[in-house]
Amino acid sequence: MQKSMSVLTRPLWFATLLVAGIGTSLGFACAVPLAALAALGTLTLGRGTALALVVVVVAANQAVGFGLLHYPHDPVTIAWGGAFLLVGVLAVFAADFIEARGPALPQAALYALAFVAAFTAYEGGLFLLSLATHGGLYPYEPAIVLRVLAINAVTFAGLLAAGRLAVGAGFSDGVRLSREAA
Repeated sequence: MQKSMSVLTRPLWFATLLVAGIGTSLGFACAVPLAALAALGTLTLGRGTALALVVVVVAANQAVGFGLLHYPHDPVTIAWGGAFLLVGVLAVFAADFIEARGPALPQAALYALAFVAAFTAYEGGLFLLSLATHGGLYPYEPAIVLRVLAINAVTFAGLLAAGRLAVGAGFSDGVRLSREAA
């Protein structure tokens, strides 16, 4: 589905999502809100651009982790960078699956379902990778999963609200943040 061009410039919106991903890498390290970025990128920029966004955000997250946060330089830590990329891609496809089947839904329901699908694919993928690699299940204790969900939900809602505020401020010729703009 081709995205409408009537809200924010595509490069500005892509940059906004990218800066959010890099900024949250500094604050949350491994809890970067990749599911939120994947869902918003898919809903507003399209699957292809969302995939590019995920690749760049994961690369930036790993650069921040190894360069500034002193991640250990061991094979397991390096492999988890690939795992985050894989689940980020899964999150994009999950959001895209919902969007493709939800044009009759009210926009709020579509966005909520796409976010839930992206988050489920992201966390579910990490959980399955942990099981397959005997990586331990500590990161999936309810309190931790709820924290990661909260980070993603606040990021998703905050970026969506920021985009809508930008529309109100008169930015135009860009991505779709509402059906009215489609």
